[in-house]
Amino acid sequence: MVANWRALGARAGTEAGAVVKANAYGIGIEPAVTALARAGCRSFFVAHLSEGIRARSVAPDAAVYILNGLLPDTSGLYAEHGLSPVLGSHEELLEWASFRQTGAQVRPAALHVDTAMNRLGLWPGEGLNLARERSGVIAAAGIGLVISHFASSEDEADPANARQIAAFAEIAAAFPDTPASLKNSSGHFLKDCPSYQLTRPGYALYGGNPTPGQANPMQPVIGLEARIIQLREVEAGTQAGYNGRWTAKSRRKLATICLGYADGYPRNASWTNTVTGGSALVGGVICPFVGSVSMDLIIVDVTEAPADAAVRGESVTLIGGPLDIETVGAGAKTIGYEILTSLGRRYARRYVGL
Repeated sequence: MVANWRALGARAGTEAGAVVKANAYGIGIEPAVTALARAGCRSFFVAHLSEGIRARSVAPDAAVYILNGLLPDTSGLYAEHGLSPVLGSHEELLEWASFRQTGAQVRPAALHVDTAMNRLGLWPGEGLNLARERSGVIAAAGIGLVISHFASSEDEADPANARQIAAFAEIAAAFPDTPASLKNSSGHFLKDCPSYQLTRPGYALYGGNPTPGQANPMQPVIGLEARIIQLREVEAGTQAGYNGRWTAKSRRKLATICLGYADGYPRNASWTNTVTGGSALVGGVICPFVGSVSMDLIIVDVTEAPADAAVRGESVTLIGGPLDIETVGAGAKTIGYEILTSLGRRYARRYVGL
């Protein structure tokens, strides 16, 4: 993870922050922030106030931005924990400016200008108008960073990228004395996208591919394993799993592993008679799931696996090697982001290099 952060910073040629929302994409906020802060990361981004408080607990000197903005009556918590709201509406700007005027000691806030998503943020025209009124609410709110967010940066051919780059360039120019941030993970690989003063990689830090359809330039970060708890051999015609959605076509060796959708592994990875699904790596062999992913268990067809690997108590790999995040996501009819952020609480997490 730290190597990926350094590589992205070197590619951008400017300061790289780190997006650690959603429990640092399933890794764990505290360990991720600790490692990145030790490596020199000075700016962190989360979605919720509660996540910001966790990040602050292990990075007392860093800037911690709350991307979801300022909810009513939460300004005091921002001040108490030294957190920076990302303000995306006139209401938020006015509330934050009013709070600052009470004399509260707060960190600089960020201003979010929406250039495509229609999700959060001011319209570009609103941002430009506020920039012209520098003695107004922008000054009162103490804005220290201006940001926007790409809608389609993973698709380099999407013309929306060029429109957003142009729109944000106008915004950044209107705030010449304020640092700006546009690049997300995939934005680091877009042509003609300025790095400005700060980038905000997230998914790529954790080994996700920021360039879909091309070789992944990032190093793998996460591995997921589960142990075999029972094995059995079944004859052709035998059904397995809930509702008998899988039927053996020949004599097969099945292994049951102790992991399921209660651990965040998607139920859509189920493998039936008509629909393909997820797989596990057993002794270096990719072995398909059998039947439904259930709450706590998954059945795996280990017929082709080495006999010494398909043994009770041995571990199989769910993420790792050829089963990278994108491959696992495809097997579950979803995206790698969801695979990572769904990693549940029951896993024993082991951190390397911390």
